[in-house]
Amino acid sequence: MRVTDKQALGAYGEQLAAQFLRDAGMEIVARNWRCRYGELDLIVQDPGITAFVEVKTRSGLGFGTPAEAVTYAKQRRIRQLALLWLSEQGGPYRRIRFDVISVLVPPGSKPKIDHLPAAF
Repeated sequence: MRVTDKQALGAYGEQLAAQFLRDAGMEIVARNWRCRYGELDLIVQDPGITAFVEVKTRSGLGFGTPAEAVTYAKQRRIRQLALLWLSEQGGPYRRIRFDVISVLVPPGSKPKIDHLPAAF
C-alpha cells in the first residue's frame, strides 16, 4: 500500500497533536483505534475525563480551517465509535468529552496547533 502525501500529512498532524497533549499533561490511551465502523484518532486521559480527540490537518486554508472539516456526520460517527470503545473497556465509566485538534502546516512555516476541548 502506497502512502500518499495526504496520508503522510495526516500522520504528521496526529504525531504533533499527541505530543501537544502529552506536553499539556494528558496521557495517550490509544492512537488510531479501529473497528469495522471507523477509527478514533486519539483517546486521552485528562484528570478525571476520557477525551476522544479528532485531529484534522491541512496545509492551507483553501478548503476552510481544519476544524471546519469535523462535520455533524463526522461528530455522530465519533460519538458512536466512542460508545463502542467504552463498551470494550468494561467500565468504570468516567466523564467523557469530544475534542478537536486543528493542525495547520503551511509549506515552509511552523505548524500551528489549536486545541478545542469539548468541541461537540
